[in-house]
Amino acid sequence: MRRYARTLVAVALAITVVAGTAGWASGNAQQALTGPPPGTAAWRADQVLGRELPDPERTSPAEVSRFFRGLTAAQQQTLVVRHPLVVGNLDGVPVELRYRANARSLRAGHDPRYAHLTGPGHRQILAFDPRGRGQVAEVFGDLSTARHVAVVVPGSDIDAGTFDRTTDVYGTPAGMAKSLYAETGRGSAVVAWAGYTTPVGVGIDAATGSLAEAGAGRLTRLADGLAADGVPAPAVFCHSYGSVVCGLAASRLRATDLVVLGSPGMRADDVADLHTTARVWAAKDATDWIDDVPNVEVAGLGHGPDPTGPGFGARRVPARGAHGHTGYFAPGTDSLRAFASIARGEAR
Repeated sequence: MRRYARTLVAVALAITVVAGTAGWASGNAQQALTGPPPGTAAWRADQVLGRELPDPERTSPAEVSRFFRGLTAAQQQTLVVRHPLVVGNLDGVPVELRYRANARSLRAGHDPRYAHLTGPGHRQILAFDPRGRGQVAEVFGDLSTARHVAVVVPGSDIDAGTFDRTTDVYGTPAGMAKSLYAETGRGSAVVAWAGYTTPVGVGIDAATGSLAEAGAGRLTRLADGLAADGVPAPAVFCHSYGSVVCGLAASRLRATDLVVLGSPGMRADDVADLHTTARVWAAKDATDWIDDVPNVEVAGLGHGPDPTGPGFGARRVPARGAHGHTGYFAPGTDSLRAFASIARGEAR
């Protein structure tokens, strides 16, 4: 009877989160963007090189990499010009070609939502998909020479339009990545990755794992593509709902470290349940509202135990100086200093 009562309380708490707690926005259901890049049908039909091009849906990033490295520079450029949205979003394509293709797609587009991604300065856009709310990834630093690489995975309310907004800077992928890159110093590179459909607000999407499951597949493919291009395995920093994505991806994700911050749970009972060889770290600031989210998983609602709890087994990251749910990457915080140490492979 006591166990039944606890379950009822957990369900009630989870429903409270789904309905929206005071001060939090209610969410709108989102349809996960999955499948191959836009323009894939034209790519499959193209015989410009006198042979079939690798199928974006069925070809592994390693196979894509081998195909592109077997082409001449002129042949590579032909594909960039004819199919920029495929080349720019296809994991395994050399990163410099992806930058070139995505710059071309952005220049050719007329959607005002994405105008901010074209400047100022030279931006290294690793992925750009204009469908739906838009997805984007940007690189800070030089992936071709970096000794240490990090990937930032954001949580709810992030898309191509909010990727680098000027309000709440350290709650955006670009802001988090820029700050981490500045702290880690030369010889590093950081990928700000908004490459999955995130929940909007706090609603059913944020309380369940369907969007995270779709995102996990995309994140693992990103890491496989980086590996195929000779990039070192990254430390992956997962904020808020992004930690659910990382938890579901963990067993198949190429990463040296998984760092979760402001996490509602990782859909795992403990570190062993993640089935990863990566080191697992967790940070939570005392003023973070995520502390009000019940750490339960009942009938698909909620994401399980708090990764900062003693029973979870993650290494604890200090968060002194951070404030609220989006302050972990703010300059001068203990959390940012610790993140940089992890990214450089120095933390133990």
